[in-house]
Amino acid sequence: MRHSDTLDGLRALLIEVGATAVRSGLVLASGGNLSARLPGADEFVVTAAGTWFDRLVQADFSRLRVADGARLGGAEQPSTEWKLHWRTYRARPDVNAIVHLHPQHAVLVDALGEEIRLTTLDHATYVRSVGRVSLYPNGSDELAESAAEQAAAGHDAMVLAHHGCSALGADVGMAFRRAANLEEAALASYRLLLLGDRTLRYPGTAGHG
Repeated sequence: MRHSDTLDGLRALLIEVGATAVRSGLVLASGGNLSARLPGADEFVVTAAGTWFDRLVQADFSRLRVADGARLGGAEQPSTEWKLHWRTYRARPDVNAIVHLHPQHAVLVDALGEEIRLTTLDHATYVRSVGRVSLYPNGSDELAESAAEQAAAGHDAMVLAHHGCSALGADVGMAFRRAANLEEAALASYRLLLLGDRTLRYPGTAGHG
């Protein structure tokens, strides 16, 4: 996926990610939110409340300031999870994109009390480790703070209990690649559980942090 250092370009990349996520079965309708930080600036764009991933247009994003979360322009009502993105950006200056999805298998495996195992080289390379956020209400300060704590601990992918996942990256492409690999790892973990295996993983990796 290409890179961009303009607001229009970042929104275009997020629009592409939204459509790809729906086509790939990673999300249904408006199940999640996307954001990207403008490189070298104190602002980021995040999908607006109620937007559908496969119908995104340039007007479907709010502009927010990283320093204090104030709205700078764009859509009047940002996603209810804007604080999750905002606090993660504050905790991790190296992160320039966040993909928050509601994928089935990552949530299911976690709800079963099992860990998501990294079983392939791609899982180990891109996901690396899986953080976990306990169940909190959507849009709550507790959810945002817990996600930021997991990010600060070094996790670039995390499961939000009974909710979804968040994947972080230096750019939009890497954040989405991590989200896709996390769900693939979760699907593989689920299939291994069906086969009765609770041990198989890629050598040298760990599951939940």
